[in-house]
Amino acid sequence: MAVPTRLHPVLRRLRCPNTAFIGATTSRAAGQLRWSSATSEPFQPDASGGTKGAPSPAKHIAFTSETYPNLSRDPRFTKITKQHVEHFKKILGTDSAVIDGVSKDATDDLEAYNSDWMRKYRGHTRLVLRPGSTQDVSNILKYCNEQMLAVVPQGGNTGLVGGSVPVFDEIVITTARMNKIRDFDGVSGTLVVDAGCILEVVDHFLAEKDHIFPLDLGAKGSCHIGGVVATNAGGLRLLRYGSLHGNVLGVEAVLPDGTVVDDLSRLRKNNTGYDIKQLFIGGEGTLGIITGVSILCPQRSKAVNVAFFGLSSFEKVQEMYREAKGQLSEILSAFELMDEKSQDLVYDVTRNKRPLEESHPFYVLVETSGSNNEHDGEKLEHFLEHVMASEIVSDGVLAQDETQARALWDWRERIPECLGHWGGVYKYDVSIPLPDLYSLVEDTRHRLTQAKLLSASSSADVSSPSTEDSSHPVVAVVGYGHMGDSNLHLNVATRHFDKAVEQHLEPWVYEWISKRRGSISAEHGLGLAKKKFVGYSRDEIMIEMMRKIKGIFDPKGIMNPYKYI
Repeated sequence: MAVPTRLHPVLRRLRCPNTAFIGATTSRAAGQLRWSSATSEPFQPDASGGTKGAPSPAKHIAFTSETYPNLSRDPRFTKITKQHVEHFKKILGTDSAVIDGVSKDATDDLEAYNSDWMRKYRGHTRLVLRPGSTQDVSNILKYCNEQMLAVVPQGGNTGLVGGSVPVFDEIVITTARMNKIRDFDGVSGTLVVDAGCILEVVDHFLAEKDHIFPLDLGAKGSCHIGGVVATNAGGLRLLRYGSLHGNVLGVEAVLPDGTVVDDLSRLRKNNTGYDIKQLFIGGEGTLGIITGVSILCPQRSKAVNVAFFGLSSFEKVQEMYREAKGQLSEILSAFELMDEKSQDLVYDVTRNKRPLEESHPFYVLVETSGSNNEHDGEKLEHFLEHVMASEIVSDGVLAQDETQARALWDWRERIPECLGHWGGVYKYDVSIPLPDLYSLVEDTRHRLTQAKLLSASSSADVSSPSTEDSSHPVVAVVGYGHMGDSNLHLNVATRHFDKAVEQHLEPWVYEWISKRRGSISAEHGLGLAKKKFVGYSRDEIMIEMMRKIKGIFDPKGIMNPYKYI
């Protein structure tokens, strides 16, 4: 077979609609090029269950208390009264910091706090508190603990497992007003921020300082720093910069009894006892409310390249990843996997020009980030020539400028949005050893086809699904994710949320993962959705240890009840 010429020896320029292709082979500052819509919220079912109209109003979302009938309100918790509301108004000093549905009808104002962005979970809260400082949070929690009032911490409410919305009538405490950037040291790269700072705002602030936040998400226009730390979010930069467990230097948090834990260390080394802050990272608001974060932010890369490839098999994808680690090593910043069906769905919804002319079973987006254009360009060119000459990849394109780099990233980052076009999406964020990573997608597709929930024709072609075909509620089963982190996003796109589909997926998906010693949650957390399945990733000893920690920090159990463990 002759060596393809699209990337060898001359790197081909990307072709996109309405784009003028000019510029050098290395794009600059592409670290800021991520797709940044506010929430990436998909189209949702309307009141009749279809998807032809606008997104479903929250009042048509089933209450979590109805969809989880085995859950019952903990009778230990006090019901909110007007007297409680008046006390909170005195604490916060202004009526505008309280959304009061106890003394009056505030249904419309409360709905955004009661429901998640996927329109899958909906609570019954009648009170939202908007503290403006750590002391406000302390005063609120101290009173709630004394009065046995259950609370739910909430940031940007962009989670995917129901962890940030109430189940019953818990009080929502939002950090939205706590949005100050407290300090930044340009020498060490240490940033200190309020928990309510929006990720995109912080990243833009850092860009002006020639630095970058070590985490990036599709929902960065809405998510809060405190929320991403509380859920230990992963995202698109983990391959290069590591997890928040390594980047967060310190936290400020308020315990359920109102005690302020001031551990806002700005030091990379502090070997003086237990590292308590780690309990709040990924604790999902069950131990306290994070009010401030100190985090190490790396220097922003001056030379960024983005390339997009088509491959014939998952074995080729693994081979390419091995080569990328070996040849690109220190400049490799992203290695994103997408299957053919995920890209078909993006095309069907957006109708954008595809990066590659022909279809391929798998696609990979590679990003490099470094400090020297010439050095990085030379390494990347050698890598591209090697994978093409060795027939590891079938086709590929390299972005020539920032516009093209952004267009390539769109094909990866718009997958979640486009998957929801037909209705509900069952999302599984899992970690699996790389050799088995994509097998879960194939086995899920086969299982749902055998159960006649996914038609054989839809399994083969998702370009024109019939939204009226209620006999086959599943539109498509797709797989994509962070190959460099062994993190797969298994998504089952449906015309509507369907109990039959859910029963065929759960707990089967978790059993499949457990047999391969994977994790049922790679970066989304446990929340309500995965609470009862945690045993597939943690043994009884570990679960009991977590319960004991919860009991020490929150003996009355008022923090984010009914979730996590």
